[in-house]
Amino acid sequence: MEVIYEDNDISAVNKPAGVNFDWALKEKPDLLVVHRLDKDTSGVILFAKNEKAQAYLRDLFKTRRIAKSYLALVVGVMKHESGKIELSIGRSKKTPLKRVAIGEKRGTIREAVTEYRVLKKFADFSLVEAFPKTGRTHQIRWHFSAIGHPIVCDRLYSGRRYICPAGLSRQFLHASSIEFLQGGSSGGKIRLEADMPQDLERVLQEISKSDKNGKS
Repeated sequence: MEVIYEDNDISAVNKPAGVNFDWALKEKPDLLVVHRLDKDTSGVILFAKNEKAQAYLRDLFKTRRIAKSYLALVVGVMKHESGKIELSIGRSKKTPLKRVAIGEKRGTIREAVTEYRVLKKFADFSLVEAFPKTGRTHQIRWHFSAIGHPIVCDRLYSGRRYICPAGLSRQFLHASSIEFLQGGSSGGKIRLEADMPQDLERVLQEISKSDKNGKS
């Protein structure tokens, strides 16, 4: 388990793809869950080391005082260099495990906002940095799908635009950073980052090479 940061109250680790958000508890059962990442999403995830820190961090998430950023490779070339996706979310009537921003919804309909900026455009894809302002389940995945640019290799939300370039076997979504104000006497702002894993780096290298060779 790769620990990014640790003090008396919190532990931040770099979650690999393919494991559930609580996989770290097997190695350190004293950690307390604060938030989640999808099984196939890699990157920064926070755990608390005591109940006071857990309550503090959960309140930060609830009151939107934690800034998160994700790296995502989406299908197609994004038209705008930056933007904001504001589409409420509900459970799909047809597929309960799926969240939808458009179409028939059921249950509680919740506000959801994602800001983004395009980092690089390829012939058939766009690398974007996404900043979720709300913390809805699968938010980034269904927001980009709703605007016609699903995350590559996302089986649940890509529909007919499902594609896995360069042999990728999971959705290209990585929680790259998280920033918040520490509790306690220090009260300083802390920013924690996780490098992009090798499988995602390889995909970018392959599609960039393909573009240069005129094969995209």
